[in-house]
Amino acid sequence: MTDDRIARFEERRAALAKLSDEELKERFWKLTNEVVAPILDLAKGHTSPSIERAVLLRMGIDSVTTQGVVQRISDAGLLGKGAGHVVLKLSQKSGKDLRGAAQAILDDASVLQGLFGAA
Repeated sequence: MTDDRIARFEERRAALAKLSDEELKERFWKLTNEVVAPILDLAKGHTSPSIERAVLLRMGIDSVTTQGVVQRISDAGLLGKGAGHVVLKLSQKSGKDLRGAAQAILDDASVLQGLFGAA
């Protein structure tokens, strides 16, 4: 390492040594949130039907059902909300389990209308 780099490290180390455990913890989470924020922003705006089908599969919905559910959600313009989120929200609204909510979407796409506010 260069002398300059070592000097900068020692300065940062000295500054951190003055912080309490609580202040270190607060600094850790602040920096973590700064690092993760761009990744979250990217993920919120970029998805695909295959990603959404994979999410539904992990929620316990069979592969045949996931195809139709993701297509219905996409047709309704809700794919950006996340297929898993849509199914979960419908499940909570209707009182059905996740598979039942997915089946309801397959049976009647109108159940998606107004799910996230204005239809």
